[in-house]
This record gives sequence, C-alpha cells and structure tokens, in this order.
Amino acid sequence: MASRLKEHYRQQVVPAMMKAFGYVNLLQVPRIEKVVVNMGVGDAIQNPKTLDAAASELGQITGQRPVITRAKRSIAAFKVRTGMPIGCKVTLRGDRMYDFLDKVFNIALPRVRDFRGISPRSLDGRGNFSLGLKEQLVFPEIDYDKVEKVRGMDIIIVTTASRDEEARELLGLMGVPFRESA
Repeated sequence: MASRLKEHYRQQVVPAMMKAFGYVNLLQVPRIEKVVVNMGVGDAIQNPKTLDAAASELGQITGQRPVITRAKRSIAAFKVRTGMPIGCKVTLRGDRMYDFLDKVFNIALPRVRDFRGISPRSLDGRGNFSLGLKEQLVFPEIDYDKVEKVRGMDIIIVTTASRDEEARELLGLMGVPFRESA
C-alpha cells in the first residue's frame, strides 16, 4: 500500500505541475528523490554514550537505523581527531521517505513553538530544500521523560527540480507550510 503523500503526489501534484509549467511528459515533472536527516552530536567527544542515545532517537523518528558519521579531519580547537564519531544520519527513499515527510509536515512542524511557516529562501538554487529543527521532542515517537538532552536535526529534501521555482511549487503542493512573504 502506497503512503498517503505518495498518492497525493500522483493524483494532485503531477497534474498541477504539468499544467503550471507546461510539461508534456510525466517524467519531466520534478519529484522528491531522497530525504537526508542529520543529527550532529558534538557531546560525543567527551561522552560516547550520548551518540548511542541520539542514534536510538533518530532511528525511532525515521523508522530506519542511522549511520554513525565520523570526523573527516582533525580540529584541535574542538579536540576532534580524524575518524572520531561525531553524529548520525539517515537517508530515506521510497515509502519510508513519504511517510517521514507526511509526519514532518502534518505532525511535527505544527508542534514547533511559535511556528509561522518555513522560509521559502531555504532552497539552494538547484532545487534542494534544507530545514532545521531545534529539538527532537516535536515528534510523537520521542518520550519526553527518557530524553537526556534536547538535540536538533537537519532535514535535507533532494528533488529532481532544476530550478528553485519548480522545487518551491512542488514542495508547496506536497504540503510544506511556507511562510507568507510580507
């Protein structure tokens, strides 16, 4: 069974995009390729157990086991050596990606304190969208009492759109609550 957001994409978003941009082929319509969720854990340098807790929480949120990311180079000011574990990330594709995006747009973002919408300037010029959350507590899977420390995460949505206008229209039709520019 396909996810709710995937069905919405096929039935409403594709025809609307074809009409708006004059596409003649279904394969010309931009789509979401993958979603990368990254959680940096700087505390892992002193206490490696915090990385396990962060990875566990990220796994609960995304439904997929995260990969531990390691430092690429040494930075003496931060007491980081090459190869030290400093974070975790998950790359979501397919149905898990659509389920996660549905959860972010409809459950997590409305639970953010003083949320007025996402800035439409978060597109990178090539059709990719970046979003940062300051705390993992906005997701319903996280139990507030079991959280050791509030951590943020970066969510990168990679699309096949070649321009920002196409990506903004695609994400707007998919349900991203963009801020009204005033």
